[in-house]
Amino acid sequence: MEFMSFWTLDRALELAGLGTGLACVWLLIRQHIATWPLGIVYVFLSLYLFWQARLYADFLLHLGFLALNGYGWWTWARGRSDSGEALPVTRSSRGELLGVVLLGLVGTVMFGTLFARYTDASLPYWDNATTAFSLGAMWLSARKRLENWVLWFAVDVVATGIYALKGLPFYAVLYAIYLGLAVQGYRQWRQSLGVAA
Repeated sequence: MEFMSFWTLDRALELAGLGTGLACVWLLIRQHIATWPLGIVYVFLSLYLFWQARLYADFLLHLGFLALNGYGWWTWARGRSDSGEALPVTRSSRGELLGVVLLGLVGTVMFGTLFARYTDASLPYWDNATTAFSLGAMWLSARKRLENWVLWFAVDVVATGIYALKGLPFYAVLYAIYLGLAVQGYRQWRQSLGVAA
């Protein structure tokens, strides 16, 4: 009976989110454009789950991911040359990285404060930190910047803890796996720049 109560619709959707999330990152590491439409499926699964868990910043994050998946799909498709070569991996400028980090910090403080004061959000500052920095990492991914993987690694550490604490075990496992995938992604994308990992 206890096993059956564990397997609810929410658990099934969470498991589906785990599968699509892993597939998205696997495709991203391989620089395959299908990462973006599959990411849209992942977003819709996640929107429902995060609303149920009262992780409102994660919910808003995934609305942002919806837009960024469209942007990434468009950017990667548009970035193809006439010969069919894919958009190349490049490095971020210092200014670009500074902008992403500053916006992440401002977003964390500003939205964390708003969520703490005006909602029943759980872990408002931590949740908003993963939100703000994930949007920056996703933007860098869409532009095929190598440094996206470093930012993803940091986000994955925090998110793994949040989901474990909030009773979302499949998402906690997903983000723990993402940690290893972020390392793998960094190495593979760095090799595509012609730099030894």
